Amino acid sequence: MQCVACGARYPPHPRLVRCPRCGGLLDVKVEPARPPSWRLWEQRRPGVWRYRELLPAVSGVKPVSIGEGATPLVELENIGRMLGFRRLYAKNEGQNPTGSFKDRGMTVAVTLAKAAGARALVVASTGNTAASVSAYGARAGLRRIVVVPRGKTALGKLAQSVLYGADIVEIEGSFDDALRAVMEAVGRDARLYPLNSFNPWRLEGQKTLAYEVVEALGGEPPDWVVVPVGNAGNISAIWKGFRELHRHGLIDRLPRMAGVQAEGAAPLARAWRKGLNEPLFVDKPETRATAIRIGHPVNWPKAMRAVRESNGVFTMVSDREILRAQAMLARLEGVAVEPASAASLAGLIKLVEEGVISSDETVVIVLTGHGLKDPQAMLEAGARRYVAAGVEDAVKLVTSLAGG
Repeated sequence: MQCVACGARYPPHPRLVRCPRCGGLLDVKVEPARPPSWRLWEQRRPGVWRYRELLPAVSGVKPVSIGEGATPLVELENIGRMLGFRRLYAKNEGQNPTGSFKDRGMTVAVTLAKAAGARALVVASTGNTAASVSAYGARAGLRRIVVVPRGKTALGKLAQSVLYGADIVEIEGSFDDALRAVMEAVGRDARLYPLNSFNPWRLEGQKTLAYEVVEALGGEPPDWVVVPVGNAGNISAIWKGFRELHRHGLIDRLPRMAGVQAEGAAPLARAWRKGLNEPLFVDKPETRATAIRIGHPVNWPKAMRAVRESNGVFTMVSDREILRAQAMLARLEGVAVEPASAASLAGLIKLVEEGVISSDETVVIVLTGHGLKDPQAMLEAGARRYVAAGVEDAVKLVTSLAGG
């Protein structure tokens, strides 16, 4: 393990999640016991643990798994045609067990937490992480405590945590307030095991998205990967996955990374536009895309590094552009996503218009969560709705609608 801030190195341990010397973020350096290969992986069941040579080794504990990973890479034929692309794909992470990409990281981190003898899992969340830790904690037989912003968590996500039996703490404030509360609680009570993305073990699971993308594309990486950015762990994890494939000779080039933020919660994108090296933090972030409504992203150093190393870019989009992209995915491709997921498509459209991404390149946009996570946003998309007085009236309406 190595600190990204001061460079200090440490022996790996599941309980080590921040640098003891400076408090900085840690990177996990995985040295496989045997060389990874596509041929080896193809012999196994699809999913996160298919790539175990490049994941942290866990002895004596069965992986805590609910069948995460192996999500579809969907070719966006209609949207691609509209934008002039021949090769436009969406990695639909809403097909994970709890409906978001968080499950990739949770299977690894909860497995390590169990191996380390943790008694209680704790997390701050805008909703998706809470749902995921609630499910995986239940599977592991561990207590789970989630801290969410009161009145600012999408109903579908909150309902998941309720159903999975988590203890729910609703804090008056933002996600950043929730995260501060979790970090202080962890510092005071060793029984708590934190599962926010400052925990580097969780990001080890999330990096497997890169492996799956390359496999689905026949061993070739895309030219661009476009990712919604909230707390900024996912874009750095995906970049780490591509770098590891390159280091082990499994791909011969690397993609460029594009991070997309909502205008009301864009500390990284605004700093990038001004050429700054540190975020312009937002104390009161606001956006309809609740999953990325984060003003102080804890993983910003890793995210900045990922975008710079890949010769990529950060951009930001309005809520109107996000909701338009959400409707496009549903009505042109039959893919239902929550607003934060649609930020990747909205960002791609903007980057194409600005000439940053060319339509002759191969692009993968990451769709981070299912549409049912935020049913209110789905209803706001609008639909033609009719009321029939009875069977005969319904028949007349149906037949008239059939004609256009």
